[in-house]
Amino acid sequence: MVQRSLDERAAGPVGARVLIYSHDTFGLGHIRRARAIANALVAARPDVSVLILSGSPMVGSFEFGQGVDYVRIPGVTKQPDGDYRSLSLNVPLDEAVAFRESIILKTAEVFRPDLLIVDKEPTGFRGEMLPALELLRARGCRIVLGIRDVLDDPELLVPEWERKGAVAAVAAFYDEIWIYGLEQVCRPLEALSLPARLARHTLYTGYLRREVPAQPTLATYPRVTRGPFVLVTPGGGGDGEDVIDWVVSAYEADPAIELPALVVFGPFMNRDNRRGFMERIGRHAKLGAIAFDTKLEYLMRRAAAVVAMGGYNTFCEILSLDKPSLVVPRTRPRREQLIRARAAERLGLVRTMIDDGRGRDPLAMAAALRALPGSPPPSASYIPGLLDGLDAIRDRFAESVAPRSGLQAAE
Repeated sequence: MVQRSLDERAAGPVGARVLIYSHDTFGLGHIRRARAIANALVAARPDVSVLILSGSPMVGSFEFGQGVDYVRIPGVTKQPDGDYRSLSLNVPLDEAVAFRESIILKTAEVFRPDLLIVDKEPTGFRGEMLPALELLRARGCRIVLGIRDVLDDPELLVPEWERKGAVAAVAAFYDEIWIYGLEQVCRPLEALSLPARLARHTLYTGYLRREVPAQPTLATYPRVTRGPFVLVTPGGGGDGEDVIDWVVSAYEADPAIELPALVVFGPFMNRDNRRGFMERIGRHAKLGAIAFDTKLEYLMRRAAAVVAMGGYNTFCEILSLDKPSLVVPRTRPRREQLIRARAAERLGLVRTMIDDGRGRDPLAMAAALRALPGSPPPSASYIPGLLDGLDAIRDRFAESVAPRSGLQAAE
């Protein structure tokens, strides 16, 4: 029986295998980026199999294309003091990382990918990817580092990568770097001393286009969505209290704001904070709220305008659905959102409001909300290749990873 199965596999081509590592210690950005890439690869080549390694507790909430599956590794989370702890297990962090590392290594060993895409962290969380990188490098797997358009200020990024041994890992293990953005927005690795060969094999893909799902997640949405409305989204919501408070305060201070607003809290917002916001929102006729929506693209398509923090995935959605947007970036602990927002405003893609530390004036936000629906959408600024990211990735995948033979798959 086993021999016949192997013979059958050897009879014809078998699709390539792709492993995507997404460490996911905070928020939704990594898993949503991995999902977009995985779904695009299997849509282009239905014989391909993509396996996502993720620490996100939300990974099971999303829909994946046929040919995509995931392995959930034990989660870790960042605490207010910047340190980390195990998300659910009552074990020391070192033990949780060792557990994650063993799952990652065994998955790489058994799955035998032709391509490994590592999201953002070259060595993984606390170095957990290094054993798998060594194994797959020895097996001839093609290894790609995929990073978003902006990482952080160079003076913060350089010592961080040196501390983690990231530059050495990139030089030792990686064949290519894919940057999911455009050079005119940011050159995220410019300050790092990377090997010259990797400079020749660095691809700026463009941003990752998002499609609108055929069906919404919820059967009904709050009444404020029955006509034109402003969508307010802080992404995962773990650090989105400030922007929501600023918007809610604006509606409380200025009843003349024309369009109502729908607030989507995100799954990681503190429950006590969310409860407090709900009490305030419930007292205002022009405000509504939902906890979370895995198909945010559907809501964004219906919205007249968007207020967001400017994380990578929300930015891709704003560009894809061509919505006038007000970006209120966080500035700590990373300046990633601030750098992206300023570059996007310079290119005419969004408007920004920066919390300069002198207080969030509700009337200033109210004025911005009144002006927002009449602002130009991103398409008013033509930028070649802006949303070509998934096409570029599919093309590069086709060039570099050929279908394996049945015998290769059976080995």
